[in-house]
Amino acid sequence: MFLKNCWYVAAWPHELPAGHFLARRILDQPVLLYRTGAGDPAALLDRCPHRLVPLSAGRRAGDIIHCGYHGMAFRPDGTCVHIPGQDNIPPNANATAFPLVERFGLVWIWMGDKGLADADLVPDLPWLTLPRWTSSTGYTHVAGDYRLLSDNLLDLSHETYIHQATIGNGEEESIADYPVRVTLDGKVIRAHREMPDITPPPFFKLLAGGGDDRIDRWQTAIWTAPAINMTDVGVRPVGAGPEQTLVSRVLHLLTPETERSTHYFWAHNRNFRLDDADLTDRIIAAHQRTFDEDKDIVERQQKELDDSGLSVPKFALRVDDAPLRARRLLATLIRQEGEGGPSGLARGQCLIPDPEALTPVAV
Repeated sequence: MFLKNCWYVAAWPHELPAGHFLARRILDQPVLLYRTGAGDPAALLDRCPHRLVPLSAGRRAGDIIHCGYHGMAFRPDGTCVHIPGQDNIPPNANATAFPLVERFGLVWIWMGDKGLADADLVPDLPWLTLPRWTSSTGYTHVAGDYRLLSDNLLDLSHETYIHQATIGNGEEESIADYPVRVTLDGKVIRAHREMPDITPPPFFKLLAGGGDDRIDRWQTAIWTAPAINMTDVGVRPVGAGPEQTLVSRVLHLLTPETERSTHYFWAHNRNFRLDDADLTDRIIAAHQRTFDEDKDIVERQQKELDDSGLSVPKFALRVDDAPLRARRLLATLIRQEGEGGPSGLARGQCLIPDPEALTPVAV
């Protein structure tokens, strides 16, 4: 179900303020996340090794986590340093610690073999920290399989039907009618569409500052394992050149909570109106509405899958090409890992070879 020897987003940095901790389930494991006094992120299995009480039911004293049942004390690396009422500490009294790294404006966790945890395997997603980009960020919890969300993000034809109030065009300009080109580059899948001379959807009017002038639009849905998604979008007045293009790189970083629920971390990164704080806030509100619409669809889908015992898709349409390729690749990587082989993930996997490029990657 899960690829384990890879990095998943565990939290936004602001979710780990000094002196506090955060309990979050990741890959169906309870995890306690916090930041040390030195500012380093730390993660422990949220389970005391003695009687399995969640460590989050205890308290924190500096960098030490105290179990709320018998007072056992653990360092950020999981080492048990104190047991009330006795001097000796059994060798199996340590808590389980997970590798954690803060990179590209995100906190990443490695849930697999610690010996394979290489920080250079964190996907190369620099837009949250690049100086010529501004970000609108958020989080959505979805009671659905993370693979359903990747399916949804790789098939953007649904925008016409689910998101007409934000990013979708009407049926007379249905996104599905614009040919999609799907490619596999290493372990990165891209599904690209050009949509010339179309009516601007409401969200794109917001980005451009209003107006009903028709636009040329392109978008590329990008995926790499385990569930790293990005929507690369460009919009400009009909016939205008690259210098007039408004580019958005929307990150959709999916971390399985359980087999049927997902932590959805998202960030809209733009290369225009960088200091417009009002636009930043309005983009957040628009995305919350948009992703709540996706959440509703996926949760309804998950309920039907649970009730029926069936699987999707029941038959394949043209728009299923990219989602099915991603499913097959992910299943292969999970199988190889289960057989003891390497994960096969590339070091520093980059979704766009040139992070500052303002034109579509050739596909």
